Amino acid sequence: MQIILTVSSPPHIYGRDTTSRRMFDVLIALMPACLFGIYHFGINAFFVISISVLSAVAAEFLFQKIAGKKVTINDLSAVITGLLLAFNLPPDVPLWLPVIGSAFAIIVVKQLFGGLGSNFVNPALAARALLLASFPVPMTNWRAAPDAVTGATYLELLKENSGFVPEMSDYMALLFGRIGGCIGETSAVALIIGGLYLIFRKVINWRIPVFYIGSFAFFAFVFGREAFFSGHILFEVLSGGLLLGAFFMATDYATSPISPNGKIVMGIGCGFLTVVIRFFGGYPEGVSYAILIMNLFVPLIDMYVRPRIYGRRKKA
Repeated sequence: MQIILTVSSPPHIYGRDTTSRRMFDVLIALMPACLFGIYHFGINAFFVISISVLSAVAAEFLFQKIAGKKVTINDLSAVITGLLLAFNLPPDVPLWLPVIGSAFAIIVVKQLFGGLGSNFVNPALAARALLLASFPVPMTNWRAAPDAVTGATYLELLKENSGFVPEMSDYMALLFGRIGGCIGETSAVALIIGGLYLIFRKVINWRIPVFYIGSFAFFAFVFGREAFFSGHILFEVLSGGLLLGAFFMATDYATSPISPNGKIVMGIGCGFLTVVIRFFGGYPEGVSYAILIMNLFVPLIDMYVRPRIYGRRKKA
């Protein structure tokens, strides 16, 4: 009896996990912050989110159609990119701004480099950096609620070194989102719920967010805004887009290291750079640029921070 064996390339382990399933989990995790952003900022936030997501999906569909590629909008990756971009926008931006940002994120950063998994930086953050450099006025127009006037954010108050000392009410405002800022970054509670969901579902690895937030707190304490080994560390952690970046953008599969130790290096690098940019740069926030810079170092990290090969002999 002749037995015919079929030999194929690895991997040989079959799993039920798919890209769309992972992206759907990310979508679920983003919902608390999304719904709170709409509730807090009103109908403008809903329009910005909707147009950003629709523009991202449309850009991916049109590019793949024109390029003769398989249309992959069903994997929900474009939806996630559009939603994360909207989370990084103020609620009152002109509605053409998320269209430009989504098109740049999908076409230039993602598709021109080979599509999902081939981009070397986070598409949503790259688009935010482009919009911030090109349209700084609407990208820094903050308000705390639908009927509130624009004003300085907590990070801007800390940056001005005006003697601002946070009180308990300020901490509660950060926790529950009663502050101004980008649509998806205001409520720390909503972001923590979503991040813990992703860790529990094993969609992301705990190392990057834990070491990102932990190293940020450590370096923020060491350098201090007014003196070394001082500062309001918890307030710094809850302010700005640190939690959003740590849980949802620094953990992007395509732009983060593969190995466990590499993820630790990524988290520490992001934390250090965020402190440097926030404390010593001209811009009050540093999360986006810190993650983008570390994205560029991921191939180097993967090269030098490798897991030990099983069975390999040590050099004498």
